[in-house]
Amino acid sequence: MPSAAPGGTRMLILDEMQARGHESLKLLHHAPSGLRGVLAVHSRVLGPAIAGVRLREEDEELAVRGALALSESLTLKAALAGLNYGGGACVLLMPEAGVEDPHAREALFRALGRQVQHMNTRVVLTEDIGVTPADIAFVAQETPATLGMNTDTSSVTGYGVYRGMKAAAKHALGAESLRGVRVAILGVGAVGRTLAQHLSREGAKLTVADFRPDRAQALAEELGHVTVVPVGEIFDVPCDVFAPCGFGHSVQSADVPRLQCRLIAGGEHHPLTRRGEEAVKEAGIMYVPDFAINSAGLIAAATGVNMDQAGERVYQTVSRIMSVATQYGKPPHVVARKMAERRIDLIGSLVHV
Repeated sequence: MPSAAPGGTRMLILDEMQARGHESLKLLHHAPSGLRGVLAVHSRVLGPAIAGVRLREEDEELAVRGALALSESLTLKAALAGLNYGGGACVLLMPEAGVEDPHAREALFRALGRQVQHMNTRVVLTEDIGVTPADIAFVAQETPATLGMNTDTSSVTGYGVYRGMKAAAKHALGAESLRGVRVAILGVGAVGRTLAQHLSREGAKLTVADFRPDRAQALAEELGHVTVVPVGEIFDVPCDVFAPCGFGHSVQSADVPRLQCRLIAGGEHHPLTRRGEEAVKEAGIMYVPDFAINSAGLIAAATGVNMDQAGERVYQTVSRIMSVATQYGKPPHVVARKMAERRIDLIGSLVHV
């Protein structure tokens, strides 16, 4: 994990934790199962921290920074969604031997459950990128603090993004109908693919790109009338809505001047850095933040509501954000953060009643 050298990476990580207001950061390790990862808890003001579990091939520092960013996003997402949960994130590094062997996969996730067993009143684990409901079921054999085993969260999330995009389009584009609207989607994994399917049914004009070109091509063949471009060219595509649905920070600050859209609304966690958010604001592009628009899967897993009900809650939340942003002339991402922080402050104050 990050170096402990004075003034080195670990000190920068600790500075970032303090700046973001994190409660804790736990390193996870179990050599026999290949478990290596990090669990970040941002806030438990509203309740136990929901931690999405990701399994990815990436280096240690990116895993730590990703967990810090994701856990803050989960805090804001749960608050805006009206859930009584805080925010956390668990990022696992892909074991060197992989997890193709089903017994190895079981061992990995049961080891994770054992490692967080003592935190079951503080942290609740659920699925995220690279993790399935079956994996969370393995975790549940070791700790009761799990969610999402019976929910197809990716499909529900994708539908929620679609509903949130319609709510945002009503203000940004003048109508909530997406028929004929040009949408550029970066990343067509489970969430991006579901979003594209709903948009295609409504008659949107789609351009897609993915770091796995074969996946983008397969989607285009499935839906028809879809344009596929390389990832490096998607930012230059004339469109009305740009929908990032990748792994995070897909839109670099330097990419913002290339964007030819009026609205950014996608399922990706933290598609923009803080500097990128400022660049989007200066460019006059409306940005609906991830924690406002990609919460349907979490809502369904946490409350048991169905896809339509979870999507409707996202629609109402985004509508409220866009209405306030329009009324006061503020960027939607700023309004969304302030709304989430206000609920945290108000509900958090009840401990003193």
